[in-house]
Amino acid sequence: MPPGAAHHASRVLRLREGDAVQLFDGEGHECHGVIDDLSGKQIVIGDIRQVAAGRESPLPVLLAQALSSSEKMDWVIQKATELGVVEIQPLATERSIARLSAERAQKRTEHWQQVIIAACEQCGRNVLPVIHPPLDILLWLQQMRTKKYSKFIMLPQGSVSLQSQTKPQGTAVLLIGAEGGFTQVESDSALLCGFTPIKLGARVMRTETAAVAGLAALQTLWGDFC
Repeated sequence: MPPGAAHHASRVLRLREGDAVQLFDGEGHECHGVIDDLSGKQIVIGDIRQVAAGRESPLPVLLAQALSSSEKMDWVIQKATELGVVEIQPLATERSIARLSAERAQKRTEHWQQVIIAACEQCGRNVLPVIHPPLDILLWLQQMRTKKYSKFIMLPQGSVSLQSQTKPQGTAVLLIGAEGGFTQVESDSALLCGFTPIKLGARVMRTETAAVAGLAALQTLWGDFC
């Protein structure tokens, strides 16, 4: 096993020789096996057999999440993975607390990849969601303009319910703002790019709450929560 996974198995999970394990490659393949040798930092798996395990939602969702503080961003990415998203696009917005240089953005993206792997290990997914490098929101919106997706933006002043929308025939995009919300320019630009302003309930949610609530609502209506 890779060193990181071996350490987690032996030091965190406290697995021992003879214990059964599940292995996955992040691309949909899963195997079951048994620990043959556990010595030092090395773990050897034997009796490996491939199994069919489909745990992906029928609704592909791209979460576009405005950058927030490190802890909140990690939490959102972890929960989004558990909730079945297939892509995550971090966005730099005017009111984002986090500001990342090119070097820091690369390091954070690598860190988020590890958060995703750990979340997949926990929830049993064998397909890793794609985590994109952070982009400026207005640049990203220009890219989204021609995409034939079902696009939703969560706004406190939103007037549309998800229940009133037709089931997406392809990818659904959920756009979530930062701690301070979107600026008028950002929200207006999203609407011009075809985003539907939705609102869940009468309460203003924190950015991390909005992401989880929105994803859960999408999965309940059109995914595998129904």
